[in-house]
Amino acid sequence: MSDWVPTTCMRCAVGCGHLQRGADIGTGIDVVRGDAAHPVNQGLACQRGVRETSDPQGEWLTRPMVRRDGELVSTTWDVALSEALRAFQGAVDSAGEVAVLGSGQQTNEAAYALGKLARGGFGTRYYDANTTLCMASAVTAYYQAFGSDAPPCSYDDIPEAEAHVVWGANPAAAHPVMFRWIRQAASDEGVELLAVDPVETETAEAADAHVAPDPGQDLALARAVLARIVETDRVDEGFVAEATEGFDDLRDALPDSESAAARAGVSTADVDRLADAFERDALCYWGMGVNQHVQGTDIARALIDLCLATGNLRPGSGPFSLTGQANSMGTRVCSCKGTWPGQRPFADPDERRTVAEQWDIPVERLPPDPGPGPVGIAEALGDEVEVAYTVATNPVAGMPDASTAKENLEDVFLVAQDAFRTETTDLADVVLPAATWGESEGTAMNMERTVSRVRAATEAPSGVWSDLRIISTVGARLFPDLFDDPDPDPEALFDEFAGLTAGTVADMSGITYDRLEDLKALRWPAPDAETDAGYRYYDGDDGNRGYVPRDEDEPAPDETGEESWSFPTASGLAGFSTARQEGLPEPVDDEYPLTLTTARESDAYNTGVRSRDVDDLDPVVARINPETVAESDAIRDGEVVVESRRDAVRASVDPDAAVPEGLVWLPIHHPATNRLTIDALDPQSKEPNFKQCAVRLVAPADETAATADAPVRADD
Repeated sequence: MSDWVPTTCMRCAVGCGHLQRGADIGTGIDVVRGDAAHPVNQGLACQRGVRETSDPQGEWLTRPMVRRDGELVSTTWDVALSEALRAFQGAVDSAGEVAVLGSGQQTNEAAYALGKLARGGFGTRYYDANTTLCMASAVTAYYQAFGSDAPPCSYDDIPEAEAHVVWGANPAAAHPVMFRWIRQAASDEGVELLAVDPVETETAEAADAHVAPDPGQDLALARAVLARIVETDRVDEGFVAEATEGFDDLRDALPDSESAAARAGVSTADVDRLADAFERDALCYWGMGVNQHVQGTDIARALIDLCLATGNLRPGSGPFSLTGQANSMGTRVCSCKGTWPGQRPFADPDERRTVAEQWDIPVERLPPDPGPGPVGIAEALGDEVEVAYTVATNPVAGMPDASTAKENLEDVFLVAQDAFRTETTDLADVVLPAATWGESEGTAMNMERTVSRVRAATEAPSGVWSDLRIISTVGARLFPDLFDDPDPDPEALFDEFAGLTAGTVADMSGITYDRLEDLKALRWPAPDAETDAGYRYYDGDDGNRGYVPRDEDEPAPDETGEESWSFPTASGLAGFSTARQEGLPEPVDDEYPLTLTTARESDAYNTGVRSRDVDDLDPVVARINPETVAESDAIRDGEVVVESRRDAVRASVDPDAAVPEGLVWLPIHHPATNRLTIDALDPQSKEPNFKQCAVRLVAPADETAATADAPVRADD
């Protein structure tokens, strides 16, 4: 019988420890369970993580493929790599651009290697990852407010909070283990759970109160709450004076609470309920309902403002963005997509020289800026960009206005690397099959900055290589000065990028594979071999700079001083913001009178590549309020066509009172959904406005879009 192998679940960003056991005959994972010794989850595990690890429903890729006479055919690694390398080299030689799209589903080591190849090899500014589609607004808000990305708080703060405010997120569906902790904490006497969402989600059903703003009006609501706190003299003036700047400007820019509440579509009683929550020790969690908005950065800043104004930047409180993909945080810290490793500023000449010296390349090879973001990359395909390389991502379904993204991908030579067949691999000229969870070695980083090991419990099938090996082989063939080993040891890559973080705000130089072997998980910043970080920016009255020992037997330091805070900003202070609610990029009108929103389901994986068949697709299920259904004459035998200004898709109607009137709810996991969405961007974060666009319901025989009966495919 195979041995149990401790590893990290890669289903979502909670970062649970798993024990996996490989099959006794052949390859594959036989049994999965939670790891009771892991400090993150202490044995808890959700069934979807277990199921999608041991028995994913997607179609595995087991052989490299190349396109011949318009069809993908199996081939050898030598042939597939030769064709990919020829295309890459041709673009480099002709001074064309190679676009690279990575993912939050790779290990830290593979993400770092891909960024090294993109930035230090190709020297391309057309590099990003699908994490920008999910988290870029939160990232930008953290940088603007605190000078560094990532939440200041952690899971340790959940049981200490007196109020849990979940805003534009549904952790009951997306992060079930974490939500169990939140719900358990909220069950204590005097502790409350509030949900803010236009839809009555599973989280809202479990909450003590549900506040339902009109779609896209979150900034108006956040400003109403802060205005009410100011009007009732509940600002933590001592904290604001000591640790922040810009509050007077914000106070002057605030609307009155009553008018802001009216714009948000909520009652003043709802505003009071939220204001009361922030007056206590409150954790404010948010997700894609905030980030995926043309003002996503402004909304995230406004939630941070609420925490700052009420002094909720201490243990047991604070702003806590909920990350979707398992290693989105690792991609942000390690992959060189928006900053250099360790959050080194991209444009800083000294930081660029440090990276170039580490990589032993001319600094001039590094691109001048981080690039236009995923949507901008898609727009450049076939124009500036000649070749595209996608790794563990499926932009044909995951990009907004996905039909246009698909058309643009058809205009370039496409190399797609993935573990499962997707709509993007179907479109590719070369397909490179990659190992997945349970077959790969490395590390991952969860949403609360905790790094843990990812281990292989089984061999990958013989025709499948790890992401790291594929990327490094491409790098070694094209840029031997940059990659000296086509199949490197993951530990060597970890040590390399961890070394590059030394002395930065995201210092991981004190984390090693040996320490992770002993402790299973460590949280950054960890600048030395003893540190395991706690609450960021907070200098507690124990004088411990926010670092806490994980060993419960180790005595706490003596209490030596008062509370204080420090931030890696120019002033050393946290910053307030002044933005106010603006209009949506595509408001409803007489022609398109309904609002489309998109969200996750509990039992489907991202664009569904691990939880559905690519070919055998049922119509997407549209959840619509029964009153809206009754008012429509377009529904035929339970089906309708949902049509936007970009495309139309056939849908099966699910009348659901949890969805407000005038709203159409579609799951992000179906490849048809993003054919409808709009590619309008938050100008600060370059994150798309996935959550609101105008649609109408059309009878199936009357649809105007030519592709209504041909759903496109998917992006992780």
